[in-house]
Amino acid sequence: MGAIEITGIHKSFGKTEVLRDISLSIKSGEFVAVLGPSGCGKTTLLRTLAGFEKLDKGEIHVDGRCLSGRDIHLSPEERGIGVVFQNYALWPHMSVEQNVSYSLKVKGMSRTERTQRTKDVLELVGLDRLANRRPADLSGGQRQRVALARCLAMQAGVVLLDEPLANLDVHLRATLEEEFSRFHQRSGATMFYITHDQSEALALADRVAVMDKGRIAQFATPSKLYLEPSNEMVAGFIGEGKLMDVSNLTPSDDGMAHANLFGKPIRLRCASSASARSQARISFHPSDLSLATAKEEGIPATVKRLTYRGDHLRAEVAPVPAPDVSLTLNVAPPFSIEQGQHVSIALNDGWVLPDPQFA
Repeated sequence: MGAIEITGIHKSFGKTEVLRDISLSIKSGEFVAVLGPSGCGKTTLLRTLAGFEKLDKGEIHVDGRCLSGRDIHLSPEERGIGVVFQNYALWPHMSVEQNVSYSLKVKGMSRTERTQRTKDVLELVGLDRLANRRPADLSGGQRQRVALARCLAMQAGVVLLDEPLANLDVHLRATLEEEFSRFHQRSGATMFYITHDQSEALALADRVAVMDKGRIAQFATPSKLYLEPSNEMVAGFIGEGKLMDVSNLTPSDDGMAHANLFGKPIRLRCASSASARSQARISFHPSDLSLATAKEEGIPATVKRLTYRGDHLRAEVAPVPAPDVSLTLNVAPPFSIEQGQHVSIALNDGWVLPDPQFA
């Protein structure tokens, strides 16, 4: 219904190369998010898939049909792909009902059929009572639902969403995240979701493509990205990741490894292909650090700053062996920690990054 194959695509604007040899294989009905910092090329990737930009090189297929390739470039209206833009792209002079049914009219559907389909999809997104209102009379969330209803009405096998929650407040974003999940279940469409918000991508997607400087840095499930980043960019970008060097890395047969961090022994997760080496790079998150118990051989540190976060304190500490390094951990109540206090911290989990030589 909507399997996408993107093979070796390149796109430049003048001398600026925006997309560099991107390949993605997306299963029919899959929810894929594309995540990355501003300027990484994610919106340009969406625009090439939608047909708004021509490729310089490479191919795009949907269900085996070539949409873009050598001497081939189907227009957006020929692709049968639904697009939800950041600004919703609604006709201001049309009612909600007219906005949804217009594309069906363009496709040549009879008045009776498009009236019934429009009524059905507006009921699905909870806008049937607002069918006669204009976009200006709707909230941001309601306008977003009109855009989703339009895609449902088209019965598009592929739906592209370009930062659809960027203009909404935090509380409404949470509500519409649920709406997108329900939309995905109802439509069965393949969802291609562009965002710079990690929480959206990790919460919604089956798999996430992390982009960096026009390339795909890693394409994996949310848990794989968080727990097993494939390179330093992904490790530092996802979930407040921290990168550190360790010494005397010694892998074992159980997918774990032993090493020294600030002169203290630690145990880490590693790939089965990891090899022993004198130095290695590891990643971890604030939730992987804790105050050491009396029985643990922790890393001595000094508390530099405390921030109250309601259900926990965010503590910034400096290890005594490396006072210029800043580590962050979450301290659960009851709080018995003060700024300037000398503490001992434990690393409870961490991941050995693949050696760049062999990655």
